[in-house]
Amino acid sequence: MDQWTLVRRTAPSAAVALLLLTSCTSGGVSGEPGASGVRDPYFSKLGNGGYDVEHYGLTLDYDPKSGRLKGTAEITARATQDLSAFNLDFHGMKVDAATVEGREAAVSRAGDELTLRPEAELTDGETFRTVVRYSGDPATITDDDESEEGWLPTEDGALALGEPTGSMAWFPGNNHPLDKAAYDITITVPKGLKAISNGELKSEQTRGDRISFHWNSAEPMASYLATVAIGKYETKTSRTESGLPVFTAVDPTVAKDSAEVLAKIPEIMEWGTENFGPYPFSSVGAIVDRDDDAGYALETQTKPVFPGAPDESTLVHELAHQWFGNSVTPKSWQDMWLNEGFASYAEWLWEEDMYEDSSADESFKKAFDEKDSWAFPPADPPTAADISSEPVYGRGAMVIHKIREAVGDDAFYDIVQGWVATHRHGNASTDDFTAYVEKKSGKDLTGLWKTWLYGQDKPASP
Repeated sequence: MDQWTLVRRTAPSAAVALLLLTSCTSGGVSGEPGASGVRDPYFSKLGNGGYDVEHYGLTLDYDPKSGRLKGTAEITARATQDLSAFNLDFHGMKVDAATVEGREAAVSRAGDELTLRPEAELTDGETFRTVVRYSGDPATITDDDESEEGWLPTEDGALALGEPTGSMAWFPGNNHPLDKAAYDITITVPKGLKAISNGELKSEQTRGDRISFHWNSAEPMASYLATVAIGKYETKTSRTESGLPVFTAVDPTVAKDSAEVLAKIPEIMEWGTENFGPYPFSSVGAIVDRDDDAGYALETQTKPVFPGAPDESTLVHELAHQWFGNSVTPKSWQDMWLNEGFASYAEWLWEEDMYEDSSADESFKKAFDEKDSWAFPPADPPTAADISSEPVYGRGAMVIHKIREAVGDDAFYDIVQGWVATHRHGNASTDDFTAYVEKKSGKDLTGLWKTWLYGQDKPASP
């Protein structure tokens, strides 16, 4: 039997402690523990079974000088089985207290698996609330590809990035793309700093020498797309022609270099809506930090993050992700090419539409000639370190272009917009996509998938 501890401010009575420690073997308990992972092909321990999160309420207090974070995660979820216990993904920091439905919960921890055993069993279909209070120095996580994510301290604050595993460094949750939820994130920081997150700013309150920012994301969001950026930012609000709110936050050291390209956001969003269908969220924007604060751009929901002033293609790429990846989210990390292939192809389409000397055909030929594009099939990266490698991007975009060639432009845009509409705010796999394209086009594309999506060898010609 597992060793359990009851995390609470006061010691439990002997009877209550005995009940919690032995409930897993009690004859009156019919539920089972939820699975400790969803068996993702590349991250088998990420995510958890037995429940579906509906909402995260995260209350964070950060001190940049000490690097210490205090947090409270209020997690509203629905049980998908009778549950005697369930897991949360959580890395590093100390758990100070945990409750389920207002009652102290027994807690066990092994690595990044935080297991909670509620005092009363949860029944299939029941909506329940879990509160975890935690504190400590949030960690920076180094991925298999040597990139850094999690909690990244910066010169004037911090930056939280989560793809693919890093969100568990700053809040406990069901850290897999399959479980999307709404978020309210409130961050308290020293006065003089700003705290930016996903969605819309609902309130800003100053108490003494501290200031709190409350952000709300009403539309479903995968945990890897959640972000927090703390620092001295120049912020700006505007709207697109159709009225969509735009919010940008830029580090003052790169504000001048960023102004011209960020001014294109409204135009890019109108173009994206025309090509991909209605925008799936209630606001858009960008966070631009210093060049060395992160080694990559990331499509964090509604406000992609950029390390320094982005170029136009990168801005288009990350904004396209709001449709492809953020609204239509992969079922597993093996489906990453659906994110990156579409976003990369969006760059080709933008250049084709905006510049007379560019075409998607020419972009395809350049990608075809890139040796790195052929290291492995886009739908089958060999390891977790490869899910963000070139074949997922360039060869993924080649797959999309080959579909366009096979079905023609009218059918192609019907497919793209229909795909986004069908899986809006949901999850989809590569098999879902290939089946949808064939059904929508009425064509057998077996040869296309075999050569471009799954083929090991480079074709003799494009």
